[in-house]
Amino acid sequence: NMITGTSQADCAILIIAAGTGEFEAGISKDGQTREHALLAYTLGVKQLIVAINKMDTTKWSEDRYQEIIKETSNFIKKVGYNPKHVPFVPISGFNGDNMIEASPNCPWYKGWEKETKAKATGKTLLEAIDAIDPPSRPTDKPLRLPLQ
Repeated sequence: NMITGTSQADCAILIIAAGTGEFEAGISKDGQTREHALLAYTLGVKQLIVAINKMDTTKWSEDRYQEIIKETSNFIKKVGYNPKHVPFVPISGFNGDNMIEASPNCPWYKGWEKETKAKATGKTLLEAIDAIDPPSRPTDKPLRLPLQ
């Protein structure tokens, strides 16, 4: 399912669990987080958003957030993504923090910044999705409809 959806995607959202042990398992040598980032890039998805989930379980720890950004930036760079083009958003999917509206639970969080052609900034996951660069589509060519 992941491969089918990714093969036609313009952007991937990599959701990383911030919980102790969960993050480490995901980015380990055989971790699913690492595998999904590599698959997305290999299948041609050149834009990435990283949502760091379950921040409520870390009591919204800024240190944990920064540690995850550092580790994740290192491995997505090896995959082929430029970390400066990737928004990192701390969220709590369970509570809805930083999904649609900025959360008061992380006063240290100043927002994300994406250095692409059109520089973009924001605080929420929705704003990061809205900042996806639309790909150019050849509208003067015949229509193609993939069937499955």
